[in-house]
Amino acid sequence: MCVMDEYKILKQMIDEVNSIVVFTGAGISTASGIPDFRSEKGLFKGDYKGLSPEEIVSHSYFVAHPAQFYEFYKSKMMYLNAKPNIAHQYFADLQSKKEVTIITQNIDGLHQMAGSKRVYELHGSIHRNYCEKCHHFFDAEYVHNANGVPICDKCGGTIKPDVVLYEEQLDSDIINRSILAIMSTQMLIVVGTSLLVYPAAGFIRYFRGKYLVLINKDKTSYDNNCDLVIHDDIVSVVNKLYEKEN
Repeated sequence: MCVMDEYKILKQMIDEVNSIVVFTGAGISTASGIPDFRSEKGLFKGDYKGLSPEEIVSHSYFVAHPAQFYEFYKSKMMYLNAKPNIAHQYFADLQSKKEVTIITQNIDGLHQMAGSKRVYELHGSIHRNYCEKCHHFFDAEYVHNANGVPICDKCGGTIKPDVVLYEEQLDSDIINRSILAIMSTQMLIVVGTSLLVYPAAGFIRYFRGKYLVLINKDKTSYDNNCDLVIHDDIVSVVNKLYEKEN
């Protein structure tokens, strides 16, 4: 199969169905200036002050060392100037034409910023933060601009980001909605994820629809189970799809 055939087939698949679930990982946001996790230049390569990133963004480390946690979190995981790229926009536009559900492992909020309405955030969002004592809400700017550990201006409690840290459970309601969407959709498009993070990666096994498509720069363990695999950057793929519409 030639490279151009892959994009033609993808467009035909999308045109044919009415319902689509798009399952996205860090790879969809790299073009927006947010690094991924496990590539050669990814966030989880190397260690920081003798600790792995997984240790630093764990629940126990947040509790024991909130200042060090926030030093890492603010500098490595909060990209408040990032804007949606053409891939985020493409799937948002697709929602106006078809029944499209976005399930994302990302915490950057770029799908919503692009205009997507039905978005299930498996790992939470940097844009939601709550006081651990009184549960007052704070936006990302308040947390990012705080000197050291952000403190609630209402009761003095420590503010925690509404993101799922290592050692924490995913939200059961989000899990159930995501699995139901995957079980009932005609097409599942997996974008920019290595499919190594569980339990989220395991959701794909619930798919019973017509077309399973995987778009990722690197090979994954799920490649052989897909109807179509494109090893390319999603921004490049979307540009090709737009070309075929004109």
